[in-house]
Amino acid sequence: MKRTITLSLLVFSSLYASEIELAPISVESTTLTDVAQNAQVSADVAQALADSVPSIDMSRRSGIANDIFIRGQKRDNISVEVDGTKIYGACPNRMDPPVSHIVANQIDSIEIITGPYDVTTYGNLSGGVKIKTKQPTKDFKASVNLGFGSWNYKKFGASASGGNDFIRMTATVSTESSDQYHDGNGDSLAQQIDKYQAANSATLVGSKDPRLQPAYYDMPAYTKKSAMAKAFITTAKDQELRLSVTANRSENVLYANSKMDALYDDSNIYSVEYNIDNVAKGYKNINLQYYHSDVDHPMGTNYRNSSLATGNIKNWLTTNLDGIKLKNSFDINSYKLLIGLDASNRKWNGHYEKNDSAALIGYKKSIDNAVTKNTALFAKLDKNFGAFNLSLGTRVDDTIITNDSYQDNDYHSVGANILGTYNLNQENKIFFGIGQAYRVPDARELYFFSSMGNLVGTPDLKNVRNQEVDLGYEINNDSFEFKIKTFYSKLKDYIYIQKGVAVNAFQNIDAYIYGGEASASVYLSDDISLDMSAAYKRGKKDAPLAGQTNTNLADIAPLEGEIALNYEYANRSMATIDTMMRKRWTQIDDENGEQVLAGWAILNAKIKHAVSKKFDFTVGMNNILNKTYARSNTYADLVLISGGTTDVMLMNEPGRYFYTNLDFKF
Repeated sequence: MKRTITLSLLVFSSLYASEIELAPISVESTTLTDVAQNAQVSADVAQALADSVPSIDMSRRSGIANDIFIRGQKRDNISVEVDGTKIYGACPNRMDPPVSHIVANQIDSIEIITGPYDVTTYGNLSGGVKIKTKQPTKDFKASVNLGFGSWNYKKFGASASGGNDFIRMTATVSTESSDQYHDGNGDSLAQQIDKYQAANSATLVGSKDPRLQPAYYDMPAYTKKSAMAKAFITTAKDQELRLSVTANRSENVLYANSKMDALYDDSNIYSVEYNIDNVAKGYKNINLQYYHSDVDHPMGTNYRNSSLATGNIKNWLTTNLDGIKLKNSFDINSYKLLIGLDASNRKWNGHYEKNDSAALIGYKKSIDNAVTKNTALFAKLDKNFGAFNLSLGTRVDDTIITNDSYQDNDYHSVGANILGTYNLNQENKIFFGIGQAYRVPDARELYFFSSMGNLVGTPDLKNVRNQEVDLGYEINNDSFEFKIKTFYSKLKDYIYIQKGVAVNAFQNIDAYIYGGEASASVYLSDDISLDMSAAYKRGKKDAPLAGQTNTNLADIAPLEGEIALNYEYANRSMATIDTMMRKRWTQIDDENGEQVLAGWAILNAKIKHAVSKKFDFTVGMNNILNKTYARSNTYADLVLISGGTTDVMLMNEPGRYFYTNLDFKF
């Protein structure tokens, strides 16, 4: 069995992605390819990442548009970029997380950064995701993908690329939809809500009744459409103008354990980039990019019984971001130097409506015209000293946040890191990273208003600092590969929400997280390989919140792992059976909404068969034993359904799921 085929099919490789060719420095990043091949259940990038990378967990929000954690960190503690464009969602309750604004069939590769080691990206506190979409080619290429699965899941995707010496173009389109999935008990999303309401029938009535109305009880879980187009134009020798646009349209997305659903979620990403190679001797590249992204996201109670008592309550949020980035790359006497400028302006606004009227609810704002302006200077230096590879980075940020209701805030920070790899020989290496990074509070944490008019945000929050150390070892030979990484992260002024606090619920605390990840591939024969991975982390507050005693940090999932057995029974054809498992989640912050979750293990299987070079198909079954389990906890950072007499409503994962995918290439 060829290792490149094995790694490609499992979308599991540890590479260092860089514009400058150097020996890999892999302490801080993992790169995934063939993302679409791993997104067989849906085009949801979050699920594909969580199933492929030990350091990533998924936050289950719906049948689609789920969120991610990197080593227990989410929201603004991690960053998401698409082709250099910083991506934000508009929903304060994470119904449209940044990774949901791109779909799997548009992606060429994803670099996952663990730790404060990306100086080129604003807000990369504890890690990030850098998505690279498919690039135009000169030769004509086209593909069509059809997907079908349980609960009436249907997916269609198509792409085409081609051009000449002057212009290269590519375009992709995708559409998918699904009915409500059923958990291992056979319950649909609506039925999961029913069971929780029945257990809290004394409190979840009238204006608090979260159940779906009869007219919407069997409605589909979501409909999602996406399109992307690019044109790369050669303007002169070694010069190129790169144009890109991506549009996403989601409708009627059910969020079972939230009080509202997404009526729609529309987003757009635009990029204009000019690239010059070989500028002068030693001046290897200059790249200037302007980018824009915007999201329109109304969420409401329209489909719930609660609206029969109160009318349709809607929180309508929009956000848009304009940014510019300049990067200069130099090669001077074996030193690789990157110097850049970064500036962005984000606007975030939200208001409440009742029965489509702002007047009927008193013209209440949820976020009152918050504007975040950032300017930064960054630099990165790489150098090889024989078997030792060294990388240094620094970033200086100035950020101003304003709004129309409360105080403005001005933040200044200096981040820096050092990464090193020592190649013991051709097969063995050790690596380390030491870094410091910051992120500012977002408008939700500073200025968010509830529908009752109280200020949930805390306007005087400080920015967050992460100081982190990473260590690792890797061996790679013809028989097996093994990689282990450990980390310790010290968080200063970490932003935390306290359950039950109606006004100024967010506060700065000090905390720490430590843990590690390990992965291995063993080549048992030319045709059979065994892949294993595991991740563990532990998070603690330095002191409990006021009036509390618990020092556990929320969102820190317990030990989890995966084992996969692969059999390459024919050329480009693979059968895989794998098990994913997680330990019982007992180290929780119960005073701030979390609850003990049972441990679980599920069994999956799939066969990918290449009929020819132009056609292959995949058939598979997830959760073969139809286990009922939940992987996402209920920290008060999300506003979820709560009856007051039992724990907050959990959302179970899908039960036994059959799927097939047909891939045609032209």
